[in-house]
Amino acid sequence: MNPKTTKLLHDLAEKRIVPGVSYSMIHQGKLQSEVFGEKEIFPRHEKLVPGLLYDVASLTKVVCTTPMILKLLEEQRLSLDQPIAQLLPCFTDQRVTLRHLLTHTSAITGYIKDRDQLNATELLTAIYEQMHVGDWLGEKVVYTDINMILLGQIIEKFYHLPVQTVFKNEVLKPLKLNESTFEPSKQYCVPTAVDPIRGLIKGEVHDPKAYVLGKHCASAGLFMTLNDLTKYVSWLLGQFGTLPLLSDQTVVSLFADYTPNKTGHRSLGFDLCDTPDGRACLYHTGYTGTFILIDRLKQDALVVLTNRVHPRQQNSRYLQARDQLIKTYLKEK
Repeated sequence: MNPKTTKLLHDLAEKRIVPGVSYSMIHQGKLQSEVFGEKEIFPRHEKLVPGLLYDVASLTKVVCTTPMILKLLEEQRLSLDQPIAQLLPCFTDQRVTLRHLLTHTSAITGYIKDRDQLNATELLTAIYEQMHVGDWLGEKVVYTDINMILLGQIIEKFYHLPVQTVFKNEVLKPLKLNESTFEPSKQYCVPTAVDPIRGLIKGEVHDPKAYVLGKHCASAGLFMTLNDLTKYVSWLLGQFGTLPLLSDQTVVSLFADYTPNKTGHRSLGFDLCDTPDGRACLYHTGYTGTFILIDRLKQDALVVLTNRVHPRQQNSRYLQARDQLIKTYLKEK
């Protein structure tokens, strides 16, 4: 299945672009899956084995946060063009809507001083008080995790529980993602970066804001196995029969541009990636070296898990290799 793509996946480990790779490819119900390379290379070399948990970073946004907001939209407890100030009184700009947050067209920008020294309450207060809305609201896509953190605050308003508890109850359990967790055991985790303050990050979320916000964070924090992430993309492909959580109509509708001017090439929560013949696929990445790509019409999907920030965070070779990998996959499938 897709030999050129498979070779490029192996190149990631063989050329030491990343320590190791866990991937799966789905093609019309057929599955190709491999795990190879190393789990960690610092402080010691350790072989990668199947069944380990990866910090999937921003994939949390599409595995958990986006489905929860879509569920609230389906239940008509929210509306897409509703101003978020109606839901979050601390957010004072009346122009920003749920659509803006979901498509990263909110233009929320700013600098939070001493961000990593703040506790969770202080960080949330700073987001409300120190961030502002730029003059490109609705006009261009500028990706920021603040959008999803605010969506998490909206979810907490409805459920009166920490957002990650809601995710466990309302997303992970219905989809039977039983290996996924926000509270992993270190022994089952693939490590990420070696931080000058935190040391080897293993079994704890890598993302700084998520590390501070803990159970109240909707932008990162989820740990998943290859098996569970493959199960999740199979759900988006419609392979579950009767769908839990969301209607099939809602899932199918995601394969379209939802930005206000319909030119930003982003769906709700997801990025969009076009095939050579112009078909829209759902796409999303995670900073730690993870990504998923889903073509519902062709019943194809690619799931890639790496620890590209291990041991060092700067890894431009991976970003270049990932872009080539995706380009090759879209041509080959």
